Amino acid sequence: MADDSTKPGAIRRLRRSQLPLNALRAFEAAARHLSFKKAADELAVTPAAVSQQIRSLEDYLGIQLFRRTSRALILTERAQDSLEALHQGFDLIEDACSMLQSPVDDNILKVSVSPSFAAKWLIPRLERYYEEHADVVVKISASNELTDFSKEDTDLAIRYGPGHYPGLYVEELMREEVFPVCSPKLITGENAVKMPQDMALLTLIHDDSSLDDESNPTWPMWLKAAGVKVGDGQRALHFNQTALAIEAAIAGRGVALAKRTLAETDLKQGRLVRPFSESHPVDFAYYMVCPDQKKNLIKVTSFMDWLRYEACQSWAWEI
Repeated sequence: MADDSTKPGAIRRLRRSQLPLNALRAFEAAARHLSFKKAADELAVTPAAVSQQIRSLEDYLGIQLFRRTSRALILTERAQDSLEALHQGFDLIEDACSMLQSPVDDNILKVSVSPSFAAKWLIPRLERYYEEHADVVVKISASNELTDFSKEDTDLAIRYGPGHYPGLYVEELMREEVFPVCSPKLITGENAVKMPQDMALLTLIHDDSSLDDESNPTWPMWLKAAGVKVGDGQRALHFNQTALAIEAAIAGRGVALAKRTLAETDLKQGRLVRPFSESHPVDFAYYMVCPDQKKNLIKVTSFMDWLRYEACQSWAWEI
């Protein structure tokens, strides 16, 4: 019986041993740049070498890949259709090489988080992770700066923001909402906080770290929505970290507008209370972020699985 590849119009499927990888690499680079010279610079060869590789690939495949003009290099329709799959193929090869070069999936997991998220959400729960993964050492780097994975030895980052982190694996972990919180001692006694109007007599604790999030309400916004008027002499405390604003509220220094996720542990343990039920959802959320080549490492996948579970448990609890 004749091989299907000998039939007229049949597509010849190449075995791995037959793939012209060098020529494909030259084609992929030239197609990205639409320039033999830029492809040659990337591959550290001459433009003539790139041109020769592509001509040999065209001869090998029996199709034209580029239309060459005096001013431009234009992909043919067949070449354009194949380009995305070729990009993905080389990305996967690159990821595999990175995994082979990196230390064997060791037991050190390096996680970058904001200081407030580390202090108020992650660290109080971390013992539960160790109960199931006693062999893993979690190294936490607390910073508000975005992680540059190409320069920093970090496996995973948890970031609060809009979720736009190009070139990385991004997965939403938790949404967020904001509401007033205070010490339990501020809701008892003669000067107890019982209604929004009582806020005019209290110190307002401001979390200035939230100013970059336009959807996050400020005290003036919240008070206006609640119909509360305060004078110019309203007492205030300002902090550049959410955790510090929450600690000031716990200490009874005033009322803070707190993110649910970061106030949750203190609310559960009774160090904070919500004097009013009003809450305000915000557009920003917490995201797990990592390079594609690291998302399949066992230590990373197990930690992300644990984070997903803890996030579900967190939001299942009614505050």
